Amino acid sequence: MDFGEALKALKEGKKVARAGWNGKDMWVALTPGSLIPTSMVKLHHAAGHRADELIGKFDHPGEIKLLPHIDMRVADGSMVIGWLASQTDLLAEDWEVLD
Repeated sequence: MDFGEALKALKEGKKVARAGWNGKDMWVALTPGSLIPTSMVKLHHAAGHRADELIGKFDHPGEIKLLPHIDMRVADGSMVIGWLASQTDLLAEDWEVLD
């Protein structure tokens, strides 16, 4: 399937991968948006650097809003947060839904 179909599957909560990826057990999944209390943000996390600035300034006082994003599991089991598709990935037609 093409990337448009893969994106639809991601929005349905499914994991997808390209048949052409070299790494075993690599996949991408959509992480839904969420609200995190500023008290729960780790200091070294990017959002932690701005937590104090954000308190009370937006719709959710005391919380940081994380937007939906696509994450990738790579071959060594690590997670890439905020994966970006390459042009090759966008044009590929070897996407498949995983169980």
